[in-house]
Amino acid sequence: MEKKSKKKYIHRLKSKYRLSIYNDKTFEEVWFMRLSRLNVIAMIGGVVIVLITAVTLLIAFTPVREFIPGYPDGNTRRKIVENALKTDSLERELRQWRIYLANLHTILRGEYPDNLESLPDTSVKYGEISFSRSVEDSLLRLQIESEELYNLSIAQSTEPPNQTRFHFFPPVKGVLTNSFNVQLGHFGVDIVAPPNEVIVAVADGTVTFSSWTLETGYVIQIQHENNLLSVYKHNSKLLKQVGAHVKAGEAISIIGNSGELTSGPHLHFELWHKGNAINPEQYIIF
Repeated sequence: MEKKSKKKYIHRLKSKYRLSIYNDKTFEEVWFMRLSRLNVIAMIGGVVIVLITAVTLLIAFTPVREFIPGYPDGNTRRKIVENALKTDSLERELRQWRIYLANLHTILRGEYPDNLESLPDTSVKYGEISFSRSVEDSLLRLQIESEELYNLSIAQSTEPPNQTRFHFFPPVKGVLTNSFNVQLGHFGVDIVAPPNEVIVAVADGTVTFSSWTLETGYVIQIQHENNLLSVYKHNSKLLKQVGAHVKAGEAISIIGNSGELTSGPHLHFELWHKGNAINPEQYIIF
């Protein structure tokens, strides 16, 4: 009896039904569909599965999920992560403090603590520190030295004074065109530099002369320690007056072409020691 009822139920599910749409005026059949109950159940089930899948994907991969009551937004989730990290750090620090206090109590009792290995090693291992120069440091040093920026010349000459070490700034960045030659009466060096180039003091000292002369134009000279005197000639403008104290590398004049004994913009630089002219190339890297 049960088998007959089951067969009858399955037969009813598979039975075909015709759904037709007619024209109201002509009664002409416009559209029709043949369906069974089993087809309707399958279609409804498929639509439900598709809707569930679409809603799940929409919630999982779009910000729509943040509109669900109780679901945390982006700011809340970020704070949750930050709090978790802070909690972990606090737990680790608290554990270290407990070990420290336990070791301290052990030492106060006159005993040797046996859990020192659990503490982090905070000692500095100086043997592992490398003082070698990096490639970038070496390239920077080469660039600075090639451009002679802030370059202090440290030279010792066989000429008088031969027992003293001097520290000099180059007076100007340029090209050396005429060297020191006592036989020809040239008691200094000539340096050609771009127009309006600044001339600086080669060392600390006091300006003892700053004026115009007929042959060498605007001249400035500085008295230094150890009976040294530096002279800068053919300037276009003087920046310091007599009595001014200048530091090494401080601007004192502008290169020029003043005076009768000049053939173009350049600096004629002289260095004197105890009234005697000395070769500046022996003491300064131009």
